[in-house]
Amino acid sequence: MAQSSLVSRRSFMRYAGTAAAAVPLLSESRALLAADGSHHVDPDTGPARMPDANAVIVSSNENPLGPSAGALAAMSAAMRQGGRYHNEAKDQVVEAFSRSFDLKPGYVSMWAGSTPGLDMALRWNIGPGKALVVGNPSYEQGPRAAEAMKAPLHSVPLTPAGAHDVRAMVAATRNVGTYYIVNPNNPTGTMTPREDLLWLLEHKPAGSIVIVDEAYHHFSKDEPMIDQVIADKDIIVSRTFSKIYGMAGLRAGFYIARPDLQPGSIFRVGPAAMIDGAFQVSMATAHACTASLADSSLVPTRRKINADIRDATLEWMDKRGYKVYAGSQANFFMVDVKRPGRDFAALMQRQNVYIGRTWPAMPTYVRITVGTASEMAKFQTAFAKAYDTAPSMAHAELPYDAPSELGFVA
Repeated sequence: MAQSSLVSRRSFMRYAGTAAAAVPLLSESRALLAADGSHHVDPDTGPARMPDANAVIVSSNENPLGPSAGALAAMSAAMRQGGRYHNEAKDQVVEAFSRSFDLKPGYVSMWAGSTPGLDMALRWNIGPGKALVVGNPSYEQGPRAAEAMKAPLHSVPLTPAGAHDVRAMVAATRNVGTYYIVNPNNPTGTMTPREDLLWLLEHKPAGSIVIVDEAYHHFSKDEPMIDQVIADKDIIVSRTFSKIYGMAGLRAGFYIARPDLQPGSIFRVGPAAMIDGAFQVSMATAHACTASLADSSLVPTRRKINADIRDATLEWMDKRGYKVYAGSQANFFMVDVKRPGRDFAALMQRQNVYIGRTWPAMPTYVRITVGTASEMAKFQTAFAKAYDTAPSMAHAELPYDAPSELGFVA
């Protein structure tokens, strides 16, 4: 892909043209969401406040390249018709995605981000007598769903290689409604092998379902699980445009399952999701999605950019003896900072670098998003200085509330 098609976070306004005037930028979306008390916020940092424009933000698993040039052009052209509803724009995205995987009609629905559909998938088959089984550490949307539905939660440690331990997950309980697998896993970036997921589908209790959250799958070269949807297995796959496509602030995601597992069939748990607009995708976003799917070079090019910068950063850390959680195939990784992660984040913020949060299972590890090459160079300088600072016995106060994807949606 030509360099002109790679758009940085700070040059988005320059490229977006008329679309930028109508579509909120990610930074603006953060501010709006932070002011809305109904949204979840990072348990480590509280409601998000934006740092200054020169800050290095590697906390939220965003793609600093932003939407592709083709997506920006498609949005700009589409905005001329912005006075119309144009629901068919979303249908065109669904059709394009379905064709790419040979999915039959009715097997894909599109949402304003992957989170609303994923919430419905997580909640409909669990409850007081039907457990949710998740990996630990992993993305917190599963535990939040179990809490909301008053369902037993079984949190199973990852394997030493960072995979979901599917055999231990099946052994955890027979009264299970749903298994939730994040692949690549958030926060470790590690993969659960496809053969393990196939084993889970074959050995899970009758009546249970498997949800595979593939938000970061484009960064991996492993095979996805969408073919198991085609085979009509008890599986729901979730995808998003927020990550490799660089469209976190534009809100678009896919819910992929056979028709009887689609939201229209499991509506009893959440019709309000439709009423509240979670099913609605803006016309500009839909056109950007279609343009992104049509660009066959976009995913492999961005996958390589991410891998090159990630691997260079990990090589730098390895040479200096920092302990990194091995095996990430995503646009983030975890590193042991040998002290409470919040304290280390405070030291980084004083250098205008914002890193990700910690997980209770790994309290001294922090998650780092892969930024641009220049951002990661600044990160390295700040990281070395913070690491060499003696740990404080007192709990550090964060100068600002670091932006995090947990307070928003995927």
